[in-house]
This record gives sequence, C-alpha cells and structure tokens, in this order.
Amino acid sequence: MISVPRVRAMLRKELRQLFRDPKTKRMVFGAPIIQLLLFGYAVNTDVTRVATFVVDHDRTETSRALVDAFTAPGYFQLVGRSERPAELDAALDRGDAAVGLWIPRGFATDLAAGRGASVQVLVDGTNSNTATVAQGYAARIVRSFGLARAGASGASGAGGAGAAGADAGGGVSGDGGVSAGANAAPLPTGVELRTRAWYNPDLASRVYNVPAVVALILLLMCFLLTAMTVVRERELGTLEQLMVSPLSAGELMLGKTLPVALIGLADLVLVVAVAILWFDIPFRGNPLLLLAASALFILAALGLGLLISTVSNTQQEAFMGMFMVILPLIILSGFMYPIHTMPDFFQALTLLNPLRYFLEIVRGVFLKGAGLDVLWPQLLVLSAMAAGILTLATLRFRRTLR
Repeated sequence: MISVPRVRAMLRKELRQLFRDPKTKRMVFGAPIIQLLLFGYAVNTDVTRVATFVVDHDRTETSRALVDAFTAPGYFQLVGRSERPAELDAALDRGDAAVGLWIPRGFATDLAAGRGASVQVLVDGTNSNTATVAQGYAARIVRSFGLARAGASGASGAGGAGAAGADAGGGVSGDGGVSAGANAAPLPTGVELRTRAWYNPDLASRVYNVPAVVALILLLMCFLLTAMTVVRERELGTLEQLMVSPLSAGELMLGKTLPVALIGLADLVLVVAVAILWFDIPFRGNPLLLLAASALFILAALGLGLLISTVSNTQQEAFMGMFMVILPLIILSGFMYPIHTMPDFFQALTLLNPLRYFLEIVRGVFLKGAGLDVLWPQLLVLSAMAAGILTLATLRFRRTLR
C-alpha cells in the first residue's frame, strides 16, 4: 500500500535536491529553449540560393530570360558565367557551384520554331538531398518557361524547353556531378495543373521539424534526469539510507519519477510556447490531447531512464548507457529519415520505439489538428509501452534495493 504522505515527502526532497544547484535550474529550463532554437534553425532541409554557374552559348534575349527565370524565385544564385564548358566542370569540381546551367546554340531559334529546344542542368550529386531538390526545382522552372514562351508565340503543344532525367546527355558533364537535361517532349495542351500543399502550404521544413524537436527535447530531458537518479544515490552513499527507511520500492520509484514528470510537463509547455510564438508554427489540434499524449510518453521515457540507472554502477556508465539507447531511438523514429525508406527489418524494429508514435501524435496535433478519432492507435500503443516499461523498471528497481 502506497502512502501518500511518504510519497509527498520524497517528492519534496527530490525537488529540493534538483533545484538546490543553480546550474540544474538553468539546465532544466534554459537548455530546452536553447536546444529548440538550435534545432529549429539548424535542422533545415529547404534548398535556397544554390550556387549556380551558367554557360550560355546562345547569347540571345530568350536565353538571358531563362537565366533570369532561374534566379528570380530565390532557389538558385548566379555565381559565375562563361562560354567555356570546361569552366563549368571546374566550378563543380572545386565546389564553387552546386548547379550548372548549359544553354546550347540555337536554343531561342528551336523554341520559337516549335522544334523542341533543350537545355542541360548539371547538379553536384555529392549531397543527394540538395541535388534531388535542386533538380526538381530546375525541371519545374524550365518547364514553366517553355510553357510560357510557347503560349506567347502561339505554338502551344509544338515544343518547348525541358529538363529531365539524370545524365541524359547532350552537353558537358563534370566527373563529380549528376547531369540532368535532354531534348524536351512535346508540351501537353488543354490541361492546367494547379497544386496545393495541405497543412504546410509553403512546404517549409521548419514547420515539419520543430514539432518533432519538441518530442526530442522531452526525451532528452527525461533521460538525462532519470538515468542518473539511482546511480547518484549509490555514489553519494544515500541509497543504503533509503533502503532502511519506511519507504517501499513503489514509493521510492514514485518519489524519483514524479518530480521529473512534472519538470517534463513544464518543459513541454515552455517549448510549445516558444515553437508557436517564436517560430510561428501552426497549432491546429487540441492542447489537452497533446498534454495527455506527452504524459504517456514521459512515463515511457522515465521508465527507460530508470532501467538504465538501475543497471549502472556509476554516473559515467549511466551516461554511456543513455547515449547508446538514445541514438537508435532517434534514428528509428522518423525524425531524421522517413521510416518507409528503411529496410524491412528496421521498419519492423521501429514498432518497438515509443518516440515513433509520439512523433506521429505531435505532428498530427500541431499540423493536421488530428483528434482522438485519428490518433487513438498511437495513444493505445504508447499507453501499453509506458505500462510495460514502467513495470520492468519497477521490478528492476526492487531488485536493486535488495
């Protein structure tokens, strides 16, 4: 039978011990804000102002208009021009440019005559993410340019400019780059494509990443504060005093975990406020649902941290154990890489990761306004994981006290 007064006294003792040191206060409340600002600005997959080198052999008003169309949206930034393809190769090899645009002679004439003009885009493939996104931007810009010119000349459907496929030939190609460019296919007529992105209209990576950083900060704080609890008591020699006290193993565990859970919920409110007010991240869901899901996730994280603490003899061992567990949790959560791109074995392994389900909940509540009718499977799995991990941690904690 758990005694509420004894648990309250243990809770008071743990909170006093945590906040006695001013450094701990700064770490508990200052570190989450710093981490959110750092991740919010640094974790950015948007591709803008990509260094671009141009080789224009056509030297016409049309070719210059195409270069202007490339640089106008802000995706590409012109860093050099030349009439020698070798200089484009050299710029890509040195890393001075990440994208090269090669316009052949007769581009304007072919476009005006409707014979199917062609340009070539060279993309440095050493950074696959930037290369893929830049290649998509380039294809869209060139395609739109060809449609506009064909419509202006009354030659709709007769021909245009295109950019497609990797290493499609017809131009220069650097050894360290990926070539993109070919003769364009006839332009379709009579169909107007209008696209719209739901939930994140500007497709800003920050809107997608910052809610996930909220979950990551909760995991880090709960791990850091609980993984050291039992080990610290053992190193200070106070664990034996707790063992001979009237406190039961359950009361000791509640006394160790409740303060961290309260701090985790306080950090949640703090970082969510910063995400909404500073980063202007939309919050479309129910805050009570997010609070309930966060409580379940915090319980699961506390259980994992307590397990690490009970199997470690020193704080150094606990820190190393936390480091070995937290990296796989982050990698297999979908925070850095989409789960559907992982091998089948690792996709199955992610099903055992509570962070995966909490990320789905956080992003669903923040961006989609998803409710209990949509997120109940994730909440159910998270509840089962929290109960299972806490049960294992309690059993291990009791064994440690014997």
